[in-house]
Amino acid sequence: MKQRELPTLRFCSPFIYFGLLLWFFGSFNFSFAQFTNQIPTSIPEPNAVFQQPNFQPPPNFQMQALGTEPNAVVPVDFQLKPADPLPDSTISLPKLENPKSVDTREAVKPDAVSPEKRVTLKEEEKAGPSEEKRIDEDKKKDDGLKLDSDKKKEKKWYEKINFRGYTQIRYNEVLSREDGSAPPQHVSDRSVSEDQTFSIRRARIILSGDISDHMSIYLQPDFASTPNGSVDAIQFAQIRDWYADCFWDKSKIHRFRVGQSKIPYGWENMQSSSNRLPLDRNDALNSAARNERDLGIFYYWTPEPAQDFFTEIQDKGLKGSGNYGVFAFGAYNGQGGSLAEQGDHLHWISRFTLPMELDNGQFAELGIQAYTGRYAVGGSAIRPLGIGAAATPLGTIEQGNRRGISDERVAWTGVWYPQPLGFQTEWTVGRGPALNAAQTALEERALYGGYAMTMYRHETQCHGILFPFMRWNYFKGGYKSERNSPFSLIEEMEAGLEWQMNKQMELVAMYTLTDRTNTTAFNQSGIRSYQQFNGDLLRFQFQFNY
Repeated sequence: MKQRELPTLRFCSPFIYFGLLLWFFGSFNFSFAQFTNQIPTSIPEPNAVFQQPNFQPPPNFQMQALGTEPNAVVPVDFQLKPADPLPDSTISLPKLENPKSVDTREAVKPDAVSPEKRVTLKEEEKAGPSEEKRIDEDKKKDDGLKLDSDKKKEKKWYEKINFRGYTQIRYNEVLSREDGSAPPQHVSDRSVSEDQTFSIRRARIILSGDISDHMSIYLQPDFASTPNGSVDAIQFAQIRDWYADCFWDKSKIHRFRVGQSKIPYGWENMQSSSNRLPLDRNDALNSAARNERDLGIFYYWTPEPAQDFFTEIQDKGLKGSGNYGVFAFGAYNGQGGSLAEQGDHLHWISRFTLPMELDNGQFAELGIQAYTGRYAVGGSAIRPLGIGAAATPLGTIEQGNRRGISDERVAWTGVWYPQPLGFQTEWTVGRGPALNAAQTALEERALYGGYAMTMYRHETQCHGILFPFMRWNYFKGGYKSERNSPFSLIEEMEAGLEWQMNKQMELVAMYTLTDRTNTTAFNQSGIRSYQQFNGDLLRFQFQFNY
């Protein structure tokens, strides 16, 4: 009688066969001596061959391989006649490296495939994809191309865009004004005046995101801008930021920023208005660039540890300025963001900052920055010293000076992040265009100034985060972004409290004791332009984020 080949077992543990033999012994009452002659005396190797006694197994006999699913069984088809003697049969065990990972479902139908063509699932797994397919995938990786599996999951560029923004509603009240003082005025907030109370200071919509591994975009218009020269028309839409960051590689260490963006001059200038504690930036550094922005191209070098530093500052809510690199270098128009260029001269700028994390976990930052260029000043008719006929000062664009006047500055930065006590200071010196003492012409004059601020971060259990702060602000020099670049003197003391109720709502209350030059150009008989405003202000701002 021809011996049938049993289906290949997927597990080679000797306990299977030992259990089977015990089951046979209990079912057919074999003599102990006869049975022990067939039991192996040592643990078999994977390719071992066992001898079974002659016996008639019950019909529909099945056995289950250990390590398989409960319902995965291996049928054994003997198809023997009761009267015929059963010759010794053998069970050949395949050599398997990891039997536990084998799926026995392939062996449920042993007659579906001939024994010669059967290949275990483990061998198929080990074989993997074809050599041709593997070479094709390796070539795609070397060329920087996406694999077919990655292409299915890749999002469209418009699905990667983030949409957010914020709005700031302000209330300004002039509490007092000294006798003989100029009317209240603030360069950074036109609503500081005798006739203004509530105003929309900023209404921003921001679209940003990574278009690819090598480029991201940042688009930010402001819907609460007031154009120069407007008397009563306010809340116009105007571009604030509109640029692309182009990365050299996926590590984002090297990038070029192309478009209109903030220039890397002044830590507080680069800090977002939605994140700053005082309601307005300091005048000394903020006067370097109108709207803190300009159109140009900038290179930023940011090693990966510095990237982690800036990200952690942001995540911890420590009032950071954002990622403007460890080293920056670039060129820009120089006239100011959203303003037409008036002279055929570029400004050149460079910045270096050193972010540090001390052994006790304290974050700090030291930096230096400088720029050089020529600035063309816009003019407006005034009565010099309040007497005589009205005239536009010499050296302005209206008087034919489009070549501009030398504009050079350097500044230092020191930041001790609030954990919980913080300190922040910057100081700048330089030379730039300024109105002369007679108020008849512009000339190159020295300038200097800065600020020092301390703050404290207190996180309550259920009422949000409180940020009390105090700042001293000083500037002496030409305010080049104002008409006629008036020579200004500004000294202020400010104290305030920011209350972050939650991530969506913030309230700031601030008191200001001020002595600042009113930079409005008056053209009225008997009224002298650029007098000092001395007084105190009470200001509130509610910001909602979305």
